[in-house]
Amino acid sequence: MTGIRVEGLTKTYRHGRVRALDRVSLSIEPGEAFGIIGPNGAGKTTFLGCLLGFLRPDSGRVTIEGREADDLEIRAVTGYLPERLVLDRWMSGADFLRYHHALARLPEGRRERDVAEAIERVGLEPEAARRPIRKYSRGMLQRLGMAQALLGEPHYVFLDEPASGVDPAGVVLFRRLLGELKARGATLVLNSHQLEQVERVCDRVAFVQAGRVQAIETLTAGALLARIVRVRFAAPPPPLAPIAERAGARLEGGANAEARFTVADDEGAARLVETLVQAGARVAEVTPEEGRLERLFLGTGATAEHGQGAEPGAPPAGATGRDA
Repeated sequence: MTGIRVEGLTKTYRHGRVRALDRVSLSIEPGEAFGIIGPNGAGKTTFLGCLLGFLRPDSGRVTIEGREADDLEIRAVTGYLPERLVLDRWMSGADFLRYHHALARLPEGRRERDVAEAIERVGLEPEAARRPIRKYSRGMLQRLGMAQALLGEPHYVFLDEPASGVDPAGVVLFRRLLGELKARGATLVLNSHQLEQVERVCDRVAFVQAGRVQAIETLTAGALLARIVRVRFAAPPPPLAPIAERAGARLEGGANAEARFTVADDEGAARLVETLVQAGARVAEVTPEEGRLERLFLGTGATAEHGQGAEPGAPPAGATGRDA
């Protein structure tokens, strides 16, 4: 398996007057979780459309495992959740999944079991799965779309704003599902404005602006959830470095009234505050600083790699590539 290779990809609209992608070149390795971030209109969804073979570039090439993106063997192992869901609203959720299970030519003998497992996997209630899709909320539609994208355990999964309209419990569920995809070795491409989610899931992230990849950030193991918290004290605290060490954190600096610490995650931040209070520090306020991707997005952070080319636009909101 050679993963995804993008070479000199250019895509324009309106007879060449709008350049959505400008000579994009990058590689996504097998089993990698690759994030795409950037402002609205940057070309991210057009890029996904080209990766899926829904859109034909003006020039350049996309290959997956050495094949064209719209090759039927590649589509047979691809799952896709579009940003704009267009579903058959007269069907029930369960019937929709049965229909796509058949379109994907998955074994008929496993259909009922696979559909029931898919419904449970995304947290849809069995009663809701029997309802017509027209009665679904936005969050329920996203859960159904995710269930459909994951039918057949695809090798390549493309997700365009997967948590849009999903409640906090659904966001946590989707994060767990993405973790499961990574654990079984699926290649994941995630376009999302939810930077914290991208930072928690992805191995590398491309920042896209004006049709170009402006930077690619590598999220190394352990830094994936690392974050900076700022602590303000009501009175001068005791020596902070040994307290931070006991809490599994690191003191990054600060004066008597305020200090900055690196913690591993939310639980690490809570453990730091508890340890500070136990040591006699009068903690007045704790606030998180911008994450690495927020700094990259705002143009204030360092970048690990520099690239050329990237994306804007919006491909058709199709189902999974396996249905072709």
